Amino acid sequence: MEEKADLRAIEYGELESIVTGLLEKKFRASQIYGWIHGKQAESLDAMTNVPGGLKEALSKDYEIFTVKKDRVQESALDGTRKYLFELHDGNLIESVFMRYEHGDSVCVSTQVGCRMGCKFCASTIDGLVRNLTAGEMLGQIYGIMKDTGSRISNVVMMGSGEPLDNYDESLKFIRMLTDERGLNISQRNVTLSTCGIVPRIRELADEELTITLAISLHACSDEKRRELMPVANKYSLDEIIGACRYYFDRTGRRLTFEYSLVNGVNDNDDDARGLAMLLRGLNCHVNLIPVNPVRERNYAQSTKQAVLAFKNKLEKNHINVTIRREMGRDIDGACGQLRRRVISAEGRILRKDTKDA
Repeated sequence: MEEKADLRAIEYGELESIVTGLLEKKFRASQIYGWIHGKQAESLDAMTNVPGGLKEALSKDYEIFTVKKDRVQESALDGTRKYLFELHDGNLIESVFMRYEHGDSVCVSTQVGCRMGCKFCASTIDGLVRNLTAGEMLGQIYGIMKDTGSRISNVVMMGSGEPLDNYDESLKFIRMLTDERGLNISQRNVTLSTCGIVPRIRELADEELTITLAISLHACSDEKRRELMPVANKYSLDEIIGACRYYFDRTGRRLTFEYSLVNGVNDNDDDARGLAMLLRGLNCHVNLIPVNPVRERNYAQSTKQAVLAFKNKLEKNHINVTIRREMGRDIDGACGQLRRRVISAEGRILRKDTKDA
């Protein structure tokens, strides 16, 4: 039996076509969309002013994929909350809720697992299980809003998974998230983080979005980057920087470069000098991240002195730089840690979708 499609992942125009194809008036699409994305209804049955016949007809091919809270850990240090959600097929994903002075933020996952293989990340240890639908990405935000009672101001696509490896659904998620009929979050308050899939960066540049693009760089040479990130075997730093220049030319949006500092690996003066040379002339900002130790990896966090020295070296070379504030350190804060611990402890089965794996 073929799996039904996720109704929460249907954009408004497509929903109108579906509804009129069932010989219903267009305004029914507005009602249904309002229930799903305004009232965050989790089933067709909850839509009390939608005719029973229409709900029955929709239920033959569609359902709202569940994104159910499995557990939540709250940091005693800063109030950050790490959520573990169970999906309709039993798979687990993580999301993070963070409070800032400028507004509350959610970090969402875009895939169950990841196939990028970055050496310091727990998300990729078991590989890619499957892609998430745009509705399952939205479901993480809706679930956190319901749990916290908070209005979300900022969304970062930096959880488990590579957003550009799930390009179509990630793009749909951005459009639906920023749709005035839904949460209506400004595109300028959305950040997409990628390890550097060059053709997709160029494709994203042509989508006429105003989101922030963050590139996970983590090294200033191809040789060192290949040690940390297998994607570097396919795309060189020159190709990535070229794609970034194209992105800026097309969008006018300043780029962010994420740089995880690993003790004794990529945190010395030569690394800082090389990074400054690589980024020279780019309208960009560097976000230094003291790496979160992962149990299955042997990478250690750089010392505070090394982090500050790295920052100072970049600033002397006229690179705009900040050190990311560490959040959720006491609650399996790094991507994939909580999910992996629960899978290991409870013997959860990874339900792979062969179309995505």
